[in-house]
Amino acid sequence: MRLTDTAAGLARPRLDAADAVDAFGARRHTHAHRLNVDLLPLLAEADLLDSPATWGSVTTRAGAFRLEPVRPGRDLELLTAWMNDPEVAAYWELAGPAAVTAAHLRSQLDGDGRSIPCLGLLDGTPMSYWEIYRADLDPISRHYPARPHDTGIHLLIGDGTNRGRGLGTALLRAVADLVLGNRPRCTRVVAEPDIRNTPSVSAFLSSGFRCHAEIDLPEKRAALMVRERVLRNLL
Repeated sequence: MRLTDTAAGLARPRLDAADAVDAFGARRHTHAHRLNVDLLPLLAEADLLDSPATWGSVTTRAGAFRLEPVRPGRDLELLTAWMNDPEVAAYWELAGPAAVTAAHLRSQLDGDGRSIPCLGLLDGTPMSYWEIYRADLDPISRHYPARPHDTGIHLLIGDGTNRGRGLGTALLRAVADLVLGNRPRCTRVVAEPDIRNTPSVSAFLSSGFRCHAEIDLPEKRAALMVRERVLRNLL
């Protein structure tokens, strides 16, 4: 469930420390008060996606669910195993050695914060992978009438035992609620699953998304799925 024309290719130039302070509305200080450059990625994330790491958890019928940003040193082995699952590889196309998965993660982690790779934890156990991204700043925005702060999601359920029993529907609803509850500037959550992936499209429809159109992306024909803030409590 990904657009292979990645957002990393549109990454804007990094700001230096002083510029970053100005961009966030703070006074520029020097010497002892100069902003630590190590904080810039966190500031970029806070600006573009309102810090998914701080969104907290949501209760689902399957348990407490939360997103946790990926740490390659900790998570790469697990994610590589998931990407090599045949059902996952058919759509993500990232099967292969750990270096393949690492490069995919790095393209996001080295960017400006417009796409954040996350683990999905259910009752504390990692069981899914998510990418939360600014759809209006992503190549997908060339294929539909994007609005400012449209937030996109990509996902996979890593353990095959968790597939095919409706869990995807519950998690999609949970993540859409997390996005809308923590991103006040976002009015829509969007996704673009492959139209051949019938279980995925069905899960989106069952979780309150509506299919707005079929769109042709570089490597797939996709269903443009949208969940509107104004319909949040109705669907």
